[in-house]
Amino acid sequence: MEFRDLVMQRYATKRFDGRAVPEETVQAILDLARFAPSALNLQPWRIRVVTAPAQKEQLLGASWNQRQITSCSHLLVCCANRDLDAVVARLERALVEAAAPEPMRQAVVGMAQGLAQSLSAEGALAWAQGQVQLLVANLLLAAQAHGVASCPMSGFDAAAYSRILELPASLVPTMLVPLGYPADTPAPKLRYALDELLV
Repeated sequence: MEFRDLVMQRYATKRFDGRAVPEETVQAILDLARFAPSALNLQPWRIRVVTAPAQKEQLLGASWNQRQITSCSHLLVCCANRDLDAVVARLERALVEAAAPEPMRQAVVGMAQGLAQSLSAEGALAWAQGQVQLLVANLLLAAQAHGVASCPMSGFDAAAYSRILELPASLVPTMLVPLGYPADTPAPKLRYALDELLV
């Protein structure tokens, strides 16, 4: 499928038909999402995959009763990792394991450490959540490429999600991406003209 077709055919599915997406398809979508860009390649995110109907029912109330949560096949809870020291240390280990040249490793890690040290706790979370948006963009297009519908969702109670899913304190649920097969039809796309995009 051409990239333009992916972009134009993707839409925010509001109702799924309940059919299960094959696990191998979900794994392929997640594998493509791994290659999302991030600043300094820090990848400050983790994804919790929720499939159990009982757990999705628990999350429904924390999602403003939006039925995508319970009708989808797989609910991807995309979390920002606000522990930037741990994120930087993880990248440094990965660079060592990949036998990255020492000057490059030192430069990248030095910049990443400088970033982490320059941010307040609130700033670190805001920065990591901004990076999660890049991950979500990859997820949405990867799903469409595999014939799977999706819906980016930010309307939910992150604290309740953390509690229900028993997430570590360093991970903050930031965006939801339910996956499944649609039980609705897309409305025509409404986007502003190109000249309204440019300043």
